[in-house]
Amino acid sequence: MSAIVQTIEAFERPPVSMGSRLEGELLEVSMGPQHPSTHGVFRMNVALEGEVVRKLKPVFGYLHRNHEKIGENTSYLGSMPYTDRLDYLCSMTNNWAYALSVENLAGIEVPERAEYLRVILAELTRLQNHASLLGFLLSDMGAWGTPLMYAFREREKILDLFESLSGSRMMCDYMRFGGCRVDASDEWLARAKQIVDRFPKFLDEFEELILGNEIVIGRTQNVGKLSAKLAINAGITGPMLRACGVNYDIRKVDGYGFYPRFKFRIPLGEHGDTYDRLMMRALEMHESVE
Repeated sequence: MSAIVQTIEAFERPPVSMGSRLEGELLEVSMGPQHPSTHGVFRMNVALEGEVVRKLKPVFGYLHRNHEKIGENTSYLGSMPYTDRLDYLCSMTNNWAYALSVENLAGIEVPERAEYLRVILAELTRLQNHASLLGFLLSDMGAWGTPLMYAFREREKILDLFESLSGSRMMCDYMRFGGCRVDASDEWLARAKQIVDRFPKFLDEFEELILGNEIVIGRTQNVGKLSAKLAINAGITGPMLRACGVNYDIRKVDGYGFYPRFKFRIPLGEHGDTYDRLMMRALEMHESVE
């Protein structure tokens, strides 16, 4: 299947104009596990030269959810709620991945309406996930409060949709083998369409404020660069991989569900830096609402 690729070169990449970065002796910092950005689950030993990270040693193992062992003592269906916790921002897609695995093993056919509903929920999940990421990124860069609340305002609308459909805002436990737990009403679908139709206005407003911002450019361009080779060898997937210029989107490669029935472009970066990763999310949200 040929993929339609959208590179971010169509968008002019603003030049960095913040001058030279701070330089000096290496400063060793232990970041986490008790740190606002790590929530007690992760630690980094960082060597800083001014604002540049020269060395970083990640320390894992502060959190173990024990999903595999729990799965040995419960039913296939009983394992579904645990997939919500794999990433609480992507509950619906985690449900779908597990349901799809069991369906493929058991040869279960999913009704057409349920397949379409799954795609809708997956793309709504993408919207609220990417919006949250952009909000938190700006918050970590020093723009505390306002950008994050802008993103959360839109995210809350989608979480309200999830709650009205599944009974839960984040841990939805909604997918089932062979379909979904309950059908979506016509009123729910109309409400979802209304939210999606208004989402481009938020995107345009958000992009106008951040993509040309001098601080954002200075703190994201040529920062955290990742080569395509290293990304592939490390098993990196999704927008982070595509930001390195690798044309790989599982929705196109595998064509699961009803994704083959939809036409959408795959945004690709070129530099593999934080700015490209930011752009991947912004462009993917545009594709989702299309």
